[in-house]
Amino acid sequence: MKALGKILGLFFLGLMLIIVALGFALTHLFDPNDYKDEIRQLARDKANLELTLNGDIGWSLFPWLGLELTDATLASASTPDKPFANLRLLGLSVRVLPLLRKEVQMSDIRVDGLNLDLQRDENGHGNWEDVGRPAAKPGETPTEQSAANDASQASSEPAQESGGQPIKLDIDSLIVNGARVDYRDAQKGQQFSAESIQLTTGAIREGAGVPIKLSAFFGSNKPVMRARTELQGELRFDRALKRYQLEDARLSGEASGEPFNGQTLTYAAQGQLLVDLAAQVAEWNGLKLSANQLRALGELKVRDLQSEPKLSGGLSVAQVNLREFLASLGQKLPPMSDEKTLAQFELVTQLGGTANSLSLDELTLKLDDSTFTGKIAVADFAKQALRVQLKGDKLDLDRYLPPASKDKKDKKDADSARKAEVRETVANAGQAGTTPVPNAPTQHAWSSSEVLPIPTLRKLDLQTNLTLEQMTLQKQALSNVSLKARSQGGALNLEELRGNLGNGSFAIKADADVRPAVPVLSLHTQLSDMPVEPFLKDEQRPSPLKGLLDLNSDLTTSGNSQKAWVDALNGTASFMLKDGVLVDANLEQQLCRGISTLNRKQLSSEPRSKDTPFERLQGSLSIRNGVASNPDLQARIPGLSVAGEGDLDLRVLGLDYRVGITIEGDQREMPDPACEVNQRYVGIAWPLHCRGPLELGAKACRLDQEGMGKVAAKLAGDRINEKLEEKLGDKVSPELKDALKGLFKR
Repeated sequence: MKALGKILGLFFLGLMLIIVALGFALTHLFDPNDYKDEIRQLARDKANLELTLNGDIGWSLFPWLGLELTDATLASASTPDKPFANLRLLGLSVRVLPLLRKEVQMSDIRVDGLNLDLQRDENGHGNWEDVGRPAAKPGETPTEQSAANDASQASSEPAQESGGQPIKLDIDSLIVNGARVDYRDAQKGQQFSAESIQLTTGAIREGAGVPIKLSAFFGSNKPVMRARTELQGELRFDRALKRYQLEDARLSGEASGEPFNGQTLTYAAQGQLLVDLAAQVAEWNGLKLSANQLRALGELKVRDLQSEPKLSGGLSVAQVNLREFLASLGQKLPPMSDEKTLAQFELVTQLGGTANSLSLDELTLKLDDSTFTGKIAVADFAKQALRVQLKGDKLDLDRYLPPASKDKKDKKDADSARKAEVRETVANAGQAGTTPVPNAPTQHAWSSSEVLPIPTLRKLDLQTNLTLEQMTLQKQALSNVSLKARSQGGALNLEELRGNLGNGSFAIKADADVRPAVPVLSLHTQLSDMPVEPFLKDEQRPSPLKGLLDLNSDLTTSGNSQKAWVDALNGTASFMLKDGVLVDANLEQQLCRGISTLNRKQLSSEPRSKDTPFERLQGSLSIRNGVASNPDLQARIPGLSVAGEGDLDLRVLGLDYRVGITIEGDQREMPDPACEVNQRYVGIAWPLHCRGPLELGAKACRLDQEGMGKVAAKLAGDRINEKLEEKLGDKVSPELKDALKGLFKR
């Protein structure tokens, strides 16, 4: 037995020596460089690949099957003179005997100087797309070749799936140095590049953690951007289960370029990544994200990877100064009245979406002193379709509106000077009643600047539903504000704008069609018990009028500026002002002055009040091209009634009214004996002419001298009629008496 064992041992030893000797002989006596032409032809026939080997091929046979390529280029056989890849060095080696057990045991794989130049031409065809397909047979059309390739691939897939267990991998490491990838799309004019690509891994074994580190520099031309990125983590994979994990992943880097206007974005992301192809699920758990000052936490999950991917998860953004964060990204905010706004921003939401949409559900958004809850979604990225449904506690909108510009301030100063001149001219118009009232202002009251961003609105796809418990606008505290609006294809519809101001309420509906060259707008307004004083006063002067307004209007206009809107304004309106006060205008004193003239007495005292209260002011308006005609103005003052008619020129904010004040027999104590009401004055409409700038209110009114002449004539006629009655009595016939009275009335 010892002899047999010794013989067998010597036999196997001799066999091993023979194999080693054969390997030595093959590697030293057989030179693969002599077969470069055959290798190139094989690549053309089997892969439609033009392979150029400028360097030597190094190889070893046993116990490692080793290969080393230097200075090689690759091109499609269709365009052999336009290589899409070149390689400075590729080195790898595989143990021979484990291959018999379907195990791939490799030493280090090293790739140096790999350059990929990928291009799509004007027809959208890539210079790499023909690689891997067998060369076309003589007389075969490209369509027939593509169909044959698809059939060949389909027939080979079942064979691959039925091949049993996948090959077991065992690689010591993978090293890629100095790789570069360039991509150009001639159709879109876009270019992307990734350069200085460095990839290193630890031992690659299935089921075990594989340390991985990747770094690269990225660039693009539309927009011009440059970024440095580094990725680290531990890769774990199971090919049988089609499950891949990147544990403790850390992505970090910096980016700069046109979108950041000279600033730099420093970003980092961490978490646990999982891709399960069998379950068609991808997850990013324990997400930690930072971008300059911004910090966020969250979780992301995508299901149905191969059919219609669907996103779900959650995101929480810690409190951040949004103004400083946007400035660090080179984003310039529009000017705001309060430069301290956007100092506090915080967000918590659930995420949902598809490949072309994203929604922020169960949203809680804190912005400065305001808190909003609800939902914000982009229903279609391609159409920029925005959906907003929010409920807020309070919002001071004045803080976010643009401040008064220098031009506006200069215009305001000029307007103030002009108003001062007007007020100086009519300073005594409401007191003496003899100072001439100026003509309507010649300077236009409205701006010609464009208001609506027409190109943006034509593309806007928006649906919004916003409610606010409190909102401040133009220093007015509104409550229970509700806004519903939609816009699509240039048709804008304000379905509802409701709210309260004090004890009053407002409801507004509007439409705007910006599709034609000249936009068309319509407005329907309902106001109830709305105080008018807050909207008529400004920093320069108090409101000339107080009261509660009821208003119904249906208006249409066209254009895209304040001036155009007012000039083209048409429609109807009805109004009633209740519990009103004409501030700093005593109509009673005006009336007393007229009565004292008729009584041929002088007023001996000043009026008790500077204001004129009234129960209501009502009427209707017919508006045509910016001029509102009011044929039925009526006002009710204790003891008096007022009726009038006239025009309100909205184009210049001027008015021209003739008003009659009728004494109804008020027997209150009068402030002056010269103003005692004579019974014969009851029922007389005392005339006023109101003409001038609307801003003056009742100060623009004075006694109508022409009308007073008619009143005097009527009173004189009545007095003569009384004398006739006394003298004639029953001495003449009634017909003659009436004829005489009519003559004197005329």
